[in-house]
Amino acid sequence: MSGTICAAQRTGQERLVRTSLVIANWKLNGDAELLKQMAEHFHQSEIQQHVSVVVCPPAVYLKTADVLLNAIGIAIGGQNCSEFEHGAYTGEISAKMLADCGCNYVLIGHSERRSLFAESDAVMAGKVQQAQAAGLTPVLCIGETLEQREAGELEHVIAQQLSSACKEIDFENLVIAYEPVWAIGTGKTASPEQAQEVHRMIRDWVAKQAPETAQKIQILYGGSVKAENAAELFSQADIDGGLIGGASLDTQQFDAICQAAKDK
Repeated sequence: MSGTICAAQRTGQERLVRTSLVIANWKLNGDAELLKQMAEHFHQSEIQQHVSVVVCPPAVYLKTADVLLNAIGIAIGGQNCSEFEHGAYTGEISAKMLADCGCNYVLIGHSERRSLFAESDAVMAGKVQQAQAAGLTPVLCIGETLEQREAGELEHVIAQQLSSACKEIDFENLVIAYEPVWAIGTGKTASPEQAQEVHRMIRDWVAKQAPETAQKIQILYGGSVKAENAAELFSQADIDGGLIGGASLDTQQFDAICQAAKDK
């Protein structure tokens, strides 16, 4: 789940080295054939022996993914879950249902859910709680728009999204993904220095809420990550891997991104 660790040294102070984590978010893409191709490729690659790899296909393919990917050491995750445990909510999928399908993770608060489906920070809090209650590791997605960054609101936006979603939760079972909204699907990528600055900000925020967890929690970068830029992004001290969108639909490129995380 959220971070196997071992002791190491940096700048004279003891710190914890976190296992790299790479998550594929297929969004409204992919099919059973792509799952089969990925399973065959990674069965030979075996990168998942060195890096934690998760694939989040559309919900209708979760059972197929359970059979093909969990068997070779790749975890699967849902792209979303309901804030409700059960009830008259047509079309919704509960966290418990995802767990029953073999999921270990679930994405929560992706910018597309926030912007296209008007999901609020309050909704995120309910989803995180539901995910943890079902035994899943929620991957909480946060990030600012270009307008917010240029207006100097970056730190406020990040703190607000974190504080709203992280109420009465277990920080030991949480992954955070920083996705600058202006870099998702645009081809633009935050520079390694820009990304590191925000990842450090997030880790400092966690340290104020759960000091014992701050150096353990995995914080991922998402936003036009490709094989060409992954290594430089992942080399940053507080970036523990990536949440990968379009590039995860190309098996070779996704493997190359996972390889970059291995070499972190």
